Formats: sequence, structure tokens, C-alpha cells
Amino acid sequence: MAFSLCNSCPSLLRRLTDKKKEAIVQAAVQEFRRHGYDATSMDAIAASAGVSKRTVYNHFPGKEDLFAAILQRLWETVMVNDRFDFIAPQTLASQLRHFLQQKIALFSDPAFVDLLRVIVAATIHAPERARGMVEQLKQSEPVIVRWIREAQASGRLLTDYEPVELSDMLMGQVKAVALWPQIMMGQPPLDELRRQRLVEMVIRQFLGTFSQQPDAELQGLRSDTLKKP
Repeated sequence: MAFSLCNSCPSLLRRLTDKKKEAIVQAAVQEFRRHGYDATSMDAIAASAGVSKRTVYNHFPGKEDLFAAILQRLWETVMVNDRFDFIAPQTLASQLRHFLQQKIALFSDPAFVDLLRVIVAATIHAPERARGMVEQLKQSEPVIVRWIREAQASGRLLTDYEPVELSDMLMGQVKAVALWPQIMMGQPPLDELRRQRLVEMVIRQFLGTFSQQPDAELQGLRSDTLKKP
């Protein structure tokens, strides 16, 4: 029995270590949000996490490393939720609806919103803190850009515009309503009806302007949700 317990010790220690590390990251998010990055001390983070200051430094040599872990957490959250492939037999409207619904659901997730608030507050006057994430973004093409490029190659979207420009326009409209008011002004997430209305309006405007055959691509658009409640 003792041998069996001993064999389980490394796994148990790893779980305890991971649990403490997670508690430290969550505490950092809370403290950065409450007091700001510059005003938050490692002592405060340790107290909030319920661990010793030494434990914090064992995992994160400095506050910059903790902030980098928060950036990484946001990056991983986005990447896990970013799944979008061009499917030729389906209308562009139905494909965009699925993608935008997933995006707005992510933008409504309290954990995601908390992470983004912390990052925006900490980098708005010190953009160099997010330099690593910016480099990651440069190296990986967003799935919506790839989707637009493939839709253009198939003859379904106009090719007069760069995919990145179309992506910025499309996502900018969504974020202007479903993300930035929540991040910058503390507004509540959109309710289900407003989510549906936003998705349908954005799709109608985007495909009505940039589709090669708007009437065909917009078939099945749920126009009933566009009516005033």
C-alpha cells in the first residue's frame, strides 16, 4: 500500500502545484482589475490567492510574468473557440451566422470579459506589455480572414477588397455592439434577442455589399428577428 501511495505522490504534487498556479493567476486578474496593474503588488496577489509570497515567486518571478500568463490565457481562450472552415455547399449567410454566434457567446463570457478588461487597462498606456501577443497575432492568420479568402477564391465574394479589410469591417461591427461597450462602459452582455438581431443585421449588410450573388447567399436569412420587438 505504501508503495502505491508513493507512486501517486508526483501526480498529486503536480495537481496541487497546478491548483496553486491557477489560484495565483485568478487572483492577479482580480487584483489588476480592482486596483490596476501598477498599483497591484505581489504581496496583494499572494494574499488574494491564499498562498505565500514565496509560492507566487516560485511560479512567477515577477509581475510581468504574471501579466504574460494572463495574456497567454486570453490567447488560448480565443484559439480554442476559433474554429471556422469554408464549406462550399452551404450559403455564406448560414456559415457566417454560426461563426458570429460563437464569437458573441465568447464576448459574453464573464471570464473572457474580465481577462480582456485587465489587459486593456494595463496596456492602454503601456502597449509594450502586449508586444508578445501582438507578435503571435502577426504570425497566425485569423480564421475569418482565411474563410473570406476561400470564399473569394470560390467566386462567392467580391475580390476587389483585401480579406483583412473585409474581416476588420465585419468584426468591427460586431465588437462595436457586443464587446467594447461591455469592456469599456460595463454594460451587460446582449440578451438572446439582441444577439440574433445583431448577427442577422451584420450578415445582411456584409453579404449585401460584398457577395457576388447577394440574393442567393441571403436565402434563409431570418428577417423576422430584424423587426423591432
